[in-house]
Amino acid sequence: MNDRLPVARVAIPYRPRCSVTLHQAGACRGFLLRGRTRAERGRIVSGVGTELTEIAEDIYRISTYVEPADLVFNQFLIVAEQPLLWHCGHRQLFPSVLETLARVLPPAELRWISFGHVEADELGAMNHWLGVAGRAEVVQGSTGVLVSVNDLADRPPRALRDEEVLDLGGKRVRWIDTPHVPHGWDAGLIYEETTRTLFAGDLFTMTGRVPARTEGDIVTPAIATEDRGGASAVTPASGETLRRLASVGATTMALMHGPAFSGDVLCALGALADDFDRRLRS
Repeated sequence: MNDRLPVARVAIPYRPRCSVTLHQAGACRGFLLRGRTRAERGRIVSGVGTELTEIAEDIYRISTYVEPADLVFNQFLIVAEQPLLWHCGHRQLFPSVLETLARVLPPAELRWISFGHVEADELGAMNHWLGVAGRAEVVQGSTGVLVSVNDLADRPPRALRDEEVLDLGGKRVRWIDTPHVPHGWDAGLIYEETTRTLFAGDLFTMTGRVPARTEGDIVTPAIATEDRGGASAVTPASGETLRRLASVGATTMALMHGPAFSGDVLCALGALADDFDRRLRS
């Protein structure tokens, strides 16, 4: 028996151009509003440009820089027999992201839609993607599905247990529960085993225009961003959660608000864990 509440389905027209207010683009980064004038807060960005980069074999970074928020917002497409989109993006950015994804794959061929936690840039356009991909299912961690996604998604989602693997056919993604790292109780990440890519979500958030890929320092700018905004929910378990992520053996990290990192992943996660421990003690 399906115990989900009925969901009203509303067709939302696509916009030929994308307009994003500072509040919409940075809603999940409220600290970025601090110190800005009212005019800056209400500024509109039109014709947002979205870039496409292959960061590992058949894994594509779809990246939009939003100037008023001074952040990049990234989605990631895993091309496999059952393609998966990681991060849905804001609803207002959907037309630009959709057009860019279609350069690699017909959007209707998406099979899975996933994200790390409930936040506008992670799942804002979730139901838009379900609308263009008729076979697609939302897949997320058990906590997120129980608490939020069952109600928010227009189709029943699939819940993954901690360490459960989803075989995409040619690619394998492992769900890893990371409660409160970096944000809410529902937080989790995925690790693609064949390319050793960790989709690290909001970890290592940095502001500004960033390159698509780097081997350079991502820890220092992440610490500076955290000093400015305090967006992470630091708990006694945070450091150990990051060290657990370090132990998976990733060679690439795909960041939501930063470049794809192919430097020393183990060292970077360890340094961020040490910084979280320091914050907890202070």
